[in-house]
Amino acid sequence: MRLVSLAALLLASATPAIAQTAAPAPADLPVPPTYPATPPKLIVAISVDQFSADLFAEYRARFTSGFARMMQGAVFPSGYQSHAATETCPGHSTILTGARPSRTGIIANDWIDQRNNTRPDHKVYCAEDERVAGSTFKDYTVSDTHLMVPTLGERMKAADPRTRVVSVAGKDRAAVMMGGHKVDELWWFGKDGFTSYAGRKMPPVVARANAAVAKQIATPQPAMTLPTFCQPLARAVRVGDKTIGTGRFERAAGDIAGFRRSPEYDAAVLALAAGLIQDMKLGQGPQTDIISIGASATDYVGHGYGTEGSEMCLQLTSLDQSLGEFFKVLDATGVDYQVVLTADHGGSDASERLASHAVPDAVRLDGDFTVEGIGTAIGRKLGIAGPVLFGGVNGDVWYDIKLTPAQKAAVEREAIAMFMAHPQTQAVFTRAQVMATTVPNTPPETWSLIERARASYYPPRSGDLLVAMKPRVLTLPHPVVGSSVATHGSFWDYDRRVPILFWRKGQGGFEEPFGVETVDILPTLAATIRLPVPKGEIDGRCLDLDPGEGTTCR
Repeated sequence: MRLVSLAALLLASATPAIAQTAAPAPADLPVPPTYPATPPKLIVAISVDQFSADLFAEYRARFTSGFARMMQGAVFPSGYQSHAATETCPGHSTILTGARPSRTGIIANDWIDQRNNTRPDHKVYCAEDERVAGSTFKDYTVSDTHLMVPTLGERMKAADPRTRVVSVAGKDRAAVMMGGHKVDELWWFGKDGFTSYAGRKMPPVVARANAAVAKQIATPQPAMTLPTFCQPLARAVRVGDKTIGTGRFERAAGDIAGFRRSPEYDAAVLALAAGLIQDMKLGQGPQTDIISIGASATDYVGHGYGTEGSEMCLQLTSLDQSLGEFFKVLDATGVDYQVVLTADHGGSDASERLASHAVPDAVRLDGDFTVEGIGTAIGRKLGIAGPVLFGGVNGDVWYDIKLTPAQKAAVEREAIAMFMAHPQTQAVFTRAQVMATTVPNTPPETWSLIERARASYYPPRSGDLLVAMKPRVLTLPHPVVGSSVATHGSFWDYDRRVPILFWRKGQGGFEEPFGVETVDILPTLAATIRLPVPKGEIDGRCLDLDPGEGTTCR
């Protein structure tokens, strides 16, 4: 595979480039039977966007570098983003808060707020401040204002103000939701380079990163060499008038969208994270520091090409090498660091490829089955003017707040009937039904659909109805090759299940097959650094990382 030349992103001359070339497996590390007794000096939390438990299972035998190292530690192959809102923003909000969306307030990537948002569409993006004058849903001011709970970094800083909190990601919502409200450095990839909140001073390492990324984007990239084990996956699948499944990330000069939708993107994010760790000397002070990293390319690849072609095979094997190079940078610092790696949600493949593999009921959403269309039909039947309904299928639906109580009751009856009459609908839940459901505390794999909905439900923002489509109904009726042919966001386990991996030098390795949750990450990491967290403030529980007779959950 070709190199991604990003060495110039890093300050120290000894820092290796983040690369996509094959690398030998890391040497076996001595593994004592107990977890190290002293707290780590640096916590590294990595989210691989759309890295489902299914993808982890499919490729784990092929990993030879960064992922292979993570598998030498504590492996939880059935982690759960246990809620129903399996999107990027809600998922990232759980990873370092210990709280489900019903507590974080991040119910979706976006929602409708008719009372406080005076913009005509009433649409609010999860990581914006819609109160900023001139802000629109597509041209917004990035903000942490909607996150209702503290992150681990915030808790660490409150306990010890010397703690440095850093967050870097390909997406703004990933950086914000994992970094939280009190960060020392927070950077995401904007329109053409890494950016942050207005008024923040750009450190030299970020400026160098942007210069290197600009040079990389301006340079055309040849097709990557397909590893032997990827070749059986290189099968052309027709989607509309184009094909997916055989791509190898060839890119023209200046193609920023192609850069985002390739292994180059994660390489850039990891390189900047490594540079910040070096420049800031994270983990080298008397306190424990934390850096969160959002690797977003797997999501862009999954949306753009699906999850089962040559594109995803190249993406994950390349990310494996980039992670390995990143860990080598951390090793060279001599810092005792604890890594956790997980994902914000899973994902489903393109319906066309699933159908070709005889996956039952793998279809796209009926393009005529829309909330707007149902609202129009209800308004016509009941003689009500206006939009009547707001929202999207397979998620929250809101009633027009101008409706009278009697009208709302009539609209609800009609809406439930119309949604349930469609053969692609699995279930419809009302606000009253969801709120009457107890927040579950049983294993996440056993939850009913309404319990999954309850874990996503934050009353000030959530809809009046929650609509669940049937399994393998892909809520993307009109695929666009090169943009989006597949998606996620359902109530089902292929979107809920994600791996959770912990690694630290000296940690004993083991695998736990039973279901755990991403909200368990915060109390687990907090236990490793002796940080008390009141149980009533979070939803997660501590996972014991000690395979011996000791325990990390004090």
